[in-house]
Amino acid sequence: MLKTVSGFSKLNKFEKIDWLVSTFFNEDEKIKRVLEQYWNSNKVLQDLHDDFIENTISNFYIPFAIAPNFVINGKDYTIPMTIEESSVVAAASLVAKFWSTRGGFKAEVLSTTKIGQVHFMYEGDKKELQKYFNLKKEDLFKATESITKNMRKRGGGILAVELRDKTAALANYYQLHVTFETANSMGANFINSCLEAIANEFKKDDIQIVMSILSNYVPECLVRAEVSCRVEELYAENAELFAQKFIQAVQIANAEPHRAVTHNKGIMNGVDAVVLATGNDFRAIEAGAHAYAARSGKYKSLTNASIENGIFKFWIEIPLALGTVGGLTALHPLSKLSLQLLENPSAKELMEIVAVAGLAQNFAALRALTTTGIQKGHMKMHLTNIIKQLGASEDEKQFLIKYFENKTVTHNAVVEAYNKLVQDK
Repeated sequence: MLKTVSGFSKLNKFEKIDWLVSTFFNEDEKIKRVLEQYWNSNKVLQDLHDDFIENTISNFYIPFAIAPNFVINGKDYTIPMTIEESSVVAAASLVAKFWSTRGGFKAEVLSTTKIGQVHFMYEGDKKELQKYFNLKKEDLFKATESITKNMRKRGGGILAVELRDKTAALANYYQLHVTFETANSMGANFINSCLEAIANEFKKDDIQIVMSILSNYVPECLVRAEVSCRVEELYAENAELFAQKFIQAVQIANAEPHRAVTHNKGIMNGVDAVVLATGNDFRAIEAGAHAYAARSGKYKSLTNASIENGIFKFWIEIPLALGTVGGLTALHPLSKLSLQLLENPSAKELMEIVAVAGLAQNFAALRALTTTGIQKGHMKMHLTNIIKQLGASEDEKQFLIKYFENKTVTHNAVVEAYNKLVQDK
């Protein structure tokens, strides 16, 4: 059977599902029920979700959770997190409580500049191009005035436009490098609209505009978060050894890219969960953060640690282009709720909160790795998922949870314990 279709986008949701089930699932009515059981019973809310993207046939739910007890710059926060991975929220909550009694987290936005570029080809004389740019520069700003008017009222707008010669990297390649301030908006649509207006004003016969687009690499939209305490306050059993191993773990991530990728992935567990919960673009944040981790030419840790004069310090610097107005932040009910939970932060405040979530997650991971190991806590959290996969009853579930209270949890161990439980009945 052919698995291609014409005019699919014009079909209604029921017709899309009928085509899907008949083409891929042999008319299995169970598939329809699976898709339909995730529809929201509130039609207005379901219609809203259907309009977020194209060809919607159902909703894919990811748990929405909260991590309490965060103290950031002296203020208490309960942080919303949307993630499917076991132990992330628990780890964040435990670390938040730990640092709340040690002065909490300190966070500071270092800069908020965002970037967009007009990419073009030019085969003529470089000096003539520079003369043309100098002549047109004021007109480039004027061309965007109608777009930037409202943004300028909020303290944003275009900061600068530069002509950059990139011919060393690619023959005949130049760009207009444009920097922006977008206030509380992430600003993607604003930036792209400005760039297209600039490109249209700048183009001429011997300038071939290739594309105009924002960059998700924003090394000047940067936030720093940190925690610190005396070494002896870090760990009950052997604080000095723990601190030494903790710093060595960060050093290893800076020395070994294979480790650095997993190290930073753990940071992004915390970052992405808050970014997603607040209706921001976690793919853009991921791309920008990993590019920043490789800015030296070698992929390294986003966090660092030190001990000076008996004080342990742990910090992160990470680029975060976030918004608290526009996009899903104004449309998705849970995104709006998340921002209300955070007491309607500005974009800068949200940057600080998200950076703290990433730092907390990394602290939890490194503490586990350098003490008991990562799997003990992770598999304890994963235990209930394994039990569900086995189809255990509620009584069997409670028995297995109690059985593994002081035992190592592995998938095979849980399966064996479950099978024995069933056989002994």
